[in-house]
Amino acid sequence: MSNINWRGVDLNLLIAFSALMETRSVTKAANKLSIGQSAMSHNLSRLRTLLDDPLFERNGHQMIATAKALELAPVVDQILQVITTEILQPGAFDPEHYTGLFKIGLTDYAELLFAPALFDAIQQAAPRSQLSFYHVDRNNYQQAAETHGIDVLIGSMTNLPREFDSQYLYTEDHVCLFDAKATGLSVPIDLARYIQTPQALVSPDGQLASQVDQQLQQQGFQRHIAVGSSNFLTIRHLLTGRNLLCVVSTLMARLDMFNDSLSQCPPPVTIPDFDINMVWLKRNASHPRLAWLRQCVRQTITARVTELRQPD
Repeated sequence: MSNINWRGVDLNLLIAFSALMETRSVTKAANKLSIGQSAMSHNLSRLRTLLDDPLFERNGHQMIATAKALELAPVVDQILQVITTEILQPGAFDPEHYTGLFKIGLTDYAELLFAPALFDAIQQAAPRSQLSFYHVDRNNYQQAAETHGIDVLIGSMTNLPREFDSQYLYTEDHVCLFDAKATGLSVPIDLARYIQTPQALVSPDGQLASQVDQQLQQQGFQRHIAVGSSNFLTIRHLLTGRNLLCVVSTLMARLDMFNDSLSQCPPPVTIPDFDINMVWLKRNASHPRLAWLRQCVRQTITARVTELRQPD
């Protein structure tokens, strides 16, 4: 302890280190902390001297963390978390008088199902607040959370990086959706009729194939994908009055926003269920405003799922 140069130790250096670990860029880390690039470079130089290690080495446009930096990262995160929660704990959050902005990231699926209910719940509890929905998916949610400062994200995100935490909300399954009159189909649908009927596919990435096609090929079968779209609303409108069938999530099939009378039944092939989770940045977990928002979102989505699953 007596050999440590405590005059060289600065809490801001830990914050700078954490920002560099997240962004792997001096410029982005400086922007994140609202300081000049020269100041961030100076902080990195002080860190290197203090810790006797280069910590980050430039490789093209990215800073690569050294082994020591990777070892220190969880320790620094823990120190900053302790300081935030036990030393600089913000006061209690009062939603009724909050005049700021809530930011919620939603996949297309989640926005269609939950955006109106989330708006109603938040406006009722925090009537002076504002609410902004951001489109996210499995590929962009990390960047969106950092770039836009999104408070919580809702979707089927899995295998999260260490910067994120999550809470399970519910599990979703699938149904076949079709116009019985236009297709001539009746429930239940057997595998033969399923394969013979042209199909529509909700395809976020534009691919006209899914795990179902791989499964059918293993059994020696093949279906015909006639049309694909990343937008569920487009697919839903296409099904009415056309010889088309589409496998969709059960809750989306139960939405009452359409005036059509499409039929639905379990698919004759095994389609894996998927979990819907609420995701947030770990470093913001303890903030009272965000803790309140997560509780509100969880309760609202749970209630909405229960409502949609009620028998007609």
